[in-house]
Amino acid sequence: MREQANVSGGYELQRTDAKGEGVFATRFFQAGETVMVGTIDHELDHNHAHASQVSEGRFVLHGGLIPKVNHSCEPNCGIRLNADGAHDLVARRPIPAEHEITFDYAMRNYSVDHFAAHCRCGSPRCRDRITGWKDLPAERKAAYLGFTAPYLTDYDSRRATESAGRLARTAGAGTDRPPLAEVANHD
Repeated sequence: MREQANVSGGYELQRTDAKGEGVFATRFFQAGETVMVGTIDHELDHNHAHASQVSEGRFVLHGGLIPKVNHSCEPNCGIRLNADGAHDLVARRPIPAEHEITFDYAMRNYSVDHFAAHCRCGSPRCRDRITGWKDLPAERKAAYLGFTAPYLTDYDSRRATESAGRLARTAGAGTDRPPLAEVANHD
């Protein structure tokens, strides 16, 4: 059933058997090609099922059909921040016409607490729950590099640097030896 279409853009809203509505390709998309251009409809004061997190404390609702794109634990699209601060959907692999366009909601939101039911993506790599970036294993995060909201990887980098600093301070604590820089300066 075709409810809303953007044939020139290469996608349309259709009913699915298991998930209600979904967005489907009406043409072939190559890997790396922008599938949907994001626009920000309005700012939100909190996270919810259709919210996109565009920075640590900023949530927006995208306009158009992006809020209708379903989650998948093995998505064919990823997120790329555009010049307006919205998320574009970019093909991670080729997407044939008539295939559903999907992305992992963890690619945009650090925390996802509003999907209590089991995930219905049907992927062999399904996590059984729709989770946020903070809950993804390291290998999944690595597979998504270049296809996530930039603040997520920036946040992980910042946390890793802070953790390394704490470890270095802890490792040096409790010893009677001066720091390495002081040892090097003694003749």
